[in-house]
Order: sequence, then C-alpha cells, then structure tokens
Amino acid sequence: MSKEMFVDPVLLSSVRLSIMAWLKKNKTAPFTQLQSELKIAPGNLSIQVRKLKEAGFLEVTKSFKENYPFTSCSISEKGIQALHEFQSTINDLLA
Repeated sequence: MSKEMFVDPVLLSSVRLSIMAWLKKNKTAPFTQLQSELKIAPGNLSIQVRKLKEAGFLEVTKSFKENYPFTSCSISEKGIQALHEFQSTINDLLA
C-alpha cells in the first residue's frame, strides 16, 4: 500500500468516524449532546472520545457548570486534516 493510500486506523471505527464527522460540521459540543445526537451509550462514547483524544484528533475540556461536571469536545486541526486525508483516500480507492 502506497503512502497516498494510507487510512489512519483510528478512523476505521464507525463510531469514531461518526464523532469526527459530526464535530467537523459542528466544531464543538458537550459530551451529552454528542451522546444524544449520535445515539451512543455514555461508556462507549467515553472510550471512543479518549482514543480520538490520544490520537490528537480531539480536544477535550473538562470543567464544572452549575456545580456539575461538564465535558466539551472539539475537533483539532490534526483531526480535520486526518478527515480530509481519509476522505481523499476513500475517494481514490473508489475511483
């Protein structure tokens, strides 16, 4: 497989790809909104967000809002680039 045809394995999970695509369109979202919009169980979402954060594709901010924990996720520049490369590679493979 040539370098141009490389697909980052982190993005091969349908759940992680859905998170990335949704955040690319919406830029940032609270954890609970991602859970609701994408219909992902909280435990699974937490694991997938952690994997995307470890890859540098997401930025995760934890804080408190009205004395309750609040987690917000946003796509990083590296994440946007990875999505563009993923789309380009898929398009090339299907051409």
